[in-house]
Amino acid sequence: MTQAKAKPELYNFDEFINWYPENSEVRYELHDGVIIEMPKPRGKHSHLAGSLMEQLLIVIRQMGKGGIWTIPRESIVKPKRKQSGYEPDIIILNQELIGMESRWESESIVQNPESVQLIVEVVATNWRDDYYNKFRDYEEMGIQEYWIIDYAALGPRKLIGDPKQPTFFVCDLVDDEYQMTSFTDNTAIVSPTFPQFNLSAQDIFNL
Repeated sequence: MTQAKAKPELYNFDEFINWYPENSEVRYELHDGVIIEMPKPRGKHSHLAGSLMEQLLIVIRQMGKGGIWTIPRESIVKPKRKQSGYEPDIIILNQELIGMESRWESESIVQNPESVQLIVEVVATNWRDDYYNKFRDYEEMGIQEYWIIDYAALGPRKLIGDPKQPTFFVCDLVDDEYQMTSFTDNTAIVSPTFPQFNLSAQDIFNL
């Protein structure tokens, strides 16, 4: 007789935060009640995220937002769904508003969309999370702008073409829904939040 596989234990957001190991070298996220060990960014993924962070900091200074908009080393985004929690590859926060976050100082938790200028996810093998789950939850939260960077062309063909090609998506919240704009090759990226961002999709993929 084959024993049925036990269902994973389900957690709500607060249980997940209480469970989260202190000073963990491993990243975890909560996906619909299930704690997921996230693959540690390595190689191209890690280098691209780090280089893009540097480019964004340059643009922030050019916009006169240095010292106001900041990129924290760690943070956890709490969607409206009580059984999910995400740690974005990059998040830009407004320090003038982060003080309104009741759980920021003690737990690095972001709950209010007004605190967030931008969230960036670099697509990995778990690409459905970025294209579907996080897209849905960031949209429902009211995060104004969300970038999906699919440098390895892992996402769905209906969005990145057939044959698949590396694609950069800017998701801008309009009337409570994300409007997705795709950028490929040498097409210059257009960002409502960062109008001075003058890199092309290929520039980003080459970082």
